[in-house]
Amino acid sequence: MKRRNFLGLAATGTAGLAMTAGCKLPGNNNTSEGANQAAVSEIPDYRKSLKTSFTSVKGKSAGDRVILALIGAGSWGTNLILEAAKAGENIQIKYVCDVDDTRGGNAVSQLEKIQGFRPISVRDMRKVYDDKEVDGVFIETPEHWHALAAIWACQAGKDVYVEKTISHSIFEGQQMIKAAMKYERIIQCGTQNRSADYALTAREYIKSGELGDIVSVHVRELLDGPVPFNEKKDTDAPDTIDWDMWLGPAPKVPYSISRNKSWIYYWDYSGGPVTSGGSIHQLDMARLILDNPDFPKSVYCAGGRYFFNDKRDIPDYQMSTFDYGNFVLTLETGECTPYMQKEGLDVRLGTIYPKWMQNSTRIDILGTKKMMYVGRMGGGWQVFDKDEKIVAQDKGIFPLKAHILNYIDCIRTRNQPNGNIAEGHRSSVLIHLANLSYRAGNKQLLFSPEYESILNDSNAQNMSQLSYRTGFEIKKEI
Repeated sequence: MKRRNFLGLAATGTAGLAMTAGCKLPGNNNTSEGANQAAVSEIPDYRKSLKTSFTSVKGKSAGDRVILALIGAGSWGTNLILEAAKAGENIQIKYVCDVDDTRGGNAVSQLEKIQGFRPISVRDMRKVYDDKEVDGVFIETPEHWHALAAIWACQAGKDVYVEKTISHSIFEGQQMIKAAMKYERIIQCGTQNRSADYALTAREYIKSGELGDIVSVHVRELLDGPVPFNEKKDTDAPDTIDWDMWLGPAPKVPYSISRNKSWIYYWDYSGGPVTSGGSIHQLDMARLILDNPDFPKSVYCAGGRYFFNDKRDIPDYQMSTFDYGNFVLTLETGECTPYMQKEGLDVRLGTIYPKWMQNSTRIDILGTKKMMYVGRMGGGWQVFDKDEKIVAQDKGIFPLKAHILNYIDCIRTRNQPNGNIAEGHRSSVLIHLANLSYRAGNKQLLFSPEYESILNDSNAQNMSQLSYRTGFEIKKEI
């Protein structure tokens, strides 16, 4: 990590964020077929297996080619795999996998231009996993597939880059960690702000005490909208899609183009706006800057569908409050603020800072001495004293390439990646708790950081226990 100079502080970032054996991770809250519910008093058994590096699996030298595959070839998956192919690190993309034949064509044609040969197109990810040449995969499916696809990959000896939010329940994140540790596979979570140097300098500034004691942290993801939605009727699935495989672990239902193309509006496939909208990026970045605090003591989430009386499962606005004991973290998400804007390319790839007042993805960190604004995806950070006086700052660039290169490097070195699965899971648990609080009727949920269990609401606890279709189970024993 290169040294950064900025007003009021000079710090050197660390090369990566290692998992520690003392971090607390969730227990098993699942009652699906093949997975028995653990007692509330049971301490998760995989904590003792956490490792900072893997030694039993041999890495690759810098001259060895790394062979990769894409699982899920939508627009973002295509963008991601093209970035990987252009990274210039002796990388080869062998497969583009998608259950929908109408997707992936652009990725295949562009990859052919970049690497001089066409990758193989397949529908079933298990064909990719059966290929012993493949070193790693990029999992860019809908959220309900993230955990099982990653576990299958680990079991097949593949390293994993999995998109946010990494899991669909607390139990799934736990099982992903168990799979990574058991099979000694790299899992890089798609929270790429963990590869932004300025996030580390922000953390060092807070550690210096210049901000004072942290009182509150406010994370926002306020998108353009409101967006209307008209649910389409069920039909026969087109021949171009394997609908059963698309559903995977989710309940069996007839094909609907609404479910297929607008899956983020259904709890069966998505965590709603607090996951698919991208707030997990800011939430995870805030945790990194705060030096990765453990789980909160409680969560309260209020929200609803305020703008359209339609059939969407998810709310169009949520405000979640997490009590950490010595500070409060809030997460505000919604799609009803057309006057808010994300950082543009002039900020992400340039030297200017965001316009903070109407920045839709801003992180506010309030200390007893000063306050800090943080922007994701290259937005940098600035510290303000009275009268809007800037007393410290650091800028960065969009860290996607750095995050991909960190993943490739860890495939070779067997070190834990910047966006390691343990921290990705901790951040994802906040998302799951917020949604459970909302779905339990906007009720405050008390949470045990030791046992990773909801203490005061059996309804919320029951909702956290997903069931899986036969053939797509996530079992307790990985």
